[in-house]
Amino acid sequence: MKFSLKLLLCTLVVMAIGFGFSGYYFVDNVFQTSLEREVRQALDENSILRFALETAALNVPAKYDVLQDQTVEQIAYNLETGGQSTGRLLRITDENHKVLYASHGFFADEGLPAQATEGTRSYRLIQEGGGYYIQTGATVNALDRTLFLETMKDVSEVFKERSMGFSVYRRVTVIMLIFGMIVMYFISLWLTRPIRLLTRATKRMAQGNYDYRARQVTNDELGQLTTDFNNMANALEDNISMLEEEIRSREDFVAAFAHELKTPLTAIIGYADMLRSRRLDEEKSFMSANYIYTEGKRLEAMSFRLLEIMVTKRSEIRLQPVFVDTMFRNLYQMYVVNKRVNMQFTYDKAMVEADPDLLLSVLINILDNGCKASEPGSPIKVRGILKENGYRFAVRDYGIGIPEEEQNKITKAFYMVDKSRARSKNGAGLGLALCAEILQLHNSSLEIESSPGKGSCISFVLPVAYIDRTERWGG
Repeated sequence: MKFSLKLLLCTLVVMAIGFGFSGYYFVDNVFQTSLEREVRQALDENSILRFALETAALNVPAKYDVLQDQTVEQIAYNLETGGQSTGRLLRITDENHKVLYASHGFFADEGLPAQATEGTRSYRLIQEGGGYYIQTGATVNALDRTLFLETMKDVSEVFKERSMGFSVYRRVTVIMLIFGMIVMYFISLWLTRPIRLLTRATKRMAQGNYDYRARQVTNDELGQLTTDFNNMANALEDNISMLEEEIRSREDFVAAFAHELKTPLTAIIGYADMLRSRRLDEEKSFMSANYIYTEGKRLEAMSFRLLEIMVTKRSEIRLQPVFVDTMFRNLYQMYVVNKRVNMQFTYDKAMVEADPDLLLSVLINILDNGCKASEPGSPIKVRGILKENGYRFAVRDYGIGIPEEEQNKITKAFYMVDKSRARSKNGAGLGLALCAEILQLHNSSLEIESSPGKGSCISFVLPVAYIDRTERWGG
C-alpha cells in the first residue's frame, strides 16, 4: 500500500473516532440538559400542586375534623382539570397507600410512595409503551392527614430529539468524512510529493542515469532528506567516476605494459633468432648479444619497478626519525664519487619522519629521472631546505623539461614525455609512479615545476622530527 493511502486511511480513522466521540458527547450533553430541565419543571409543578392541595384543604368547612376522601377526590379533580396544562396526570394516596384519586392514564405502580419520606420530594424516570415519563412524588399534610401527591410528565419528546440528534450527527459525520477524505487525498499527495520525487530519482539512478537529481520542493524534514539524497548521489557519482577512471587507468596500464614488453621482446627474439639461424662474425655476434643483454636488463629493471609499486601499494610503513645529512652523503657517494655525475648538493641539517629505505628509493628515482632528462655533463642541483611547514627535498635539472599539459601525467605508470630518449637510457616510465606511491604513504606528494627546454624542479615535503642545527653543507 502506498504511503499516501496509508496516511489517508489513518487520517480517516482518526476523524471517524473523533467525530464519533465528539458527536456522542455533544448530543448526550444536550439531552442531559433537556432532561434535567424537564425534571426541574416536573418537580416545580409537583410543588405547585402540593401547595394548591394544602391550600384547598385549609378551605374545607370546619365541620370536618378530618379531610374526607370525597373531598380529596374533588380537590384532585379540580387540580387536574384546572390550569393551562390539559395533559396533567396526578395521583393521590393516603397513609395506607390507598389510591384516593388517579388521573386516567396514570399507570405507574406504587413503588415511589413507598420510598418517600415526609418533607422530601422524589422522582424517577419510567418507560411505558414506547414513551418516557417523569414520575414525581411528595408528601402533603392536610387536616391531620398525610397524603402523597404524585405527578407524571411525558418527556418522550426529549428522547425523540436525542434520537434525531444522533441520526443528524451520523449523516453529518458521513458527509464530513467524505469531504475530509477528498481534502486529505490531495493533502496526502502534496505531503508525499517529495517522496515520489525521491522514488523517481532512485529509479533513474538504478537505470544508470547517475547525474539525475531529485528536485527539492519543501524546506522541511523531507526537503532536508532530498538535499541529503542529492549529496549522497553526488558522492556516489564521484565514486563511480573515480572507479571508471581507475578502470581506464588499469586498462591503459595493461596496454602500456604490453607495449613496453613488446619492444624489448621483439629485439631479444630477433637477435636471438639471428644468432640461432646463421653464422655471424665476431663483431655482429657481440652486437646481437649486447642487444639481448641490454633489453633483458631493461625488462629486469621494469619488473623490479613494477614489483616495488605493487608492494608499496599494499604495505604499511613505520615512520621513524631519519638524518637527512646521512641520506645526502649516501647519494653523494653513489652519484658524484662512483658515477662521476655533475651533481651539486646543498642542504640544511635536520631529522625527518620517514621510512629510510623508501625515502632513499624516492630520491634515487628522482635523481635518475633528472639524469635521463639531462645531457651528459649538465649540472643537477640537489637541495634540502628547512621550511616552516616541514623539510623540502628538491632536485633541479637543466634538461629537456616537461610541457605543462603533461605534468599531471608523469606520475602514471609507463608514461614518458620523450619515449625514444627514455628507452635509449633504459627508462620505462615507472620511477616517478613509484615515487608518487611512496610519498602517498608519507602523506606527501610530488610538486613539479618545469618548462620545455629549461629543465625541471621536482620536490616534496616531509614533516620535521628533530632539528640538530641549521648549517650548510656542500659537495
